[in-house]
Amino acid sequence: MLGFIGIAVVFVMVFGGYLLAGGKFGIILKALPFEMMMIAGAATGAFLIANSKSGVKQVIKDVGKVFKGPQWKPEDYRDLLCLLFELIRLARQNPVAIEEHIEDPENSSIFSRYPKILKDHEAIDLISDTLRSASMNYDDPHQVEDVLDKRMEAHVHHALHSSHALQTVADGLPALGIVAAVLGVIKTMGSIDQPPEILGKMIGGALVGTFLGVFLAYGFVGPFAGKVKTVVEEDAHFYQLIREVLVANMHNHSTSICIEVGRQNTPHHNRPSFNDLETAIKSVKQDAA
Repeated sequence: MLGFIGIAVVFVMVFGGYLLAGGKFGIILKALPFEMMMIAGAATGAFLIANSKSGVKQVIKDVGKVFKGPQWKPEDYRDLLCLLFELIRLARQNPVAIEEHIEDPENSSIFSRYPKILKDHEAIDLISDTLRSASMNYDDPHQVEDVLDKRMEAHVHHALHSSHALQTVADGLPALGIVAAVLGVIKTMGSIDQPPEILGKMIGGALVGTFLGVFLAYGFVGPFAGKVKTVVEEDAHFYQLIREVLVANMHNHSTSICIEVGRQNTPHHNRPSFNDLETAIKSVKQDAA
């Protein structure tokens, strides 16, 4: 909702201010289709040149993050802590029994209680691979930390592709606006023998290109890139929480301490209260009994 409000504010403030200042939309509307074709078309072509097919699909998908916001909500962080509590407790009580859950999460009675988390392959693989490593006696906490850090760094780098691609387009749009404006000036120079009132309209139409390139870059595409980056970095905290809890487990802290480490490392606006989490964990224990 906030994204749509922002778009409306940009349009109202820019064009409303222009209209109140005595500007007329005739020249803009007449030149807009052709200028948009040149600028947006060239930007799209450059975008396709610079990205792979999978990269293009990722950007199209990630544009939705501008309006949807972060994937993980406060209740998801609580559910993740409950899931990790169940898995760590089972791994310590019966190391053999945990294997069926981490080897086949899709059919796991534990993972299936958290369908949203189960749908995220990165989260599931991160949990399963780390617990599997522990069961194989790869239990040096410092080595595990290094592996998890590199893995999450690679994940975030890949997830930020859309932001970088959009920012590249935003950086190029003002220059493409100048290209369109120069073409408009060339057209105007070809009609230099026309009366001043006609030349004025032609020059005004050419300047629409410069305006459009800057307007799209700083009013839309640039902010879109910034928002996607913010959402990706926000969602990265979810995987960071997994890291904190599983590394604490490697240090042989009690299960409750491991979960509390995760809770305290959760961003404040997503962090469940101690009592809220205790209630949720008690419910998990009752269901497992």
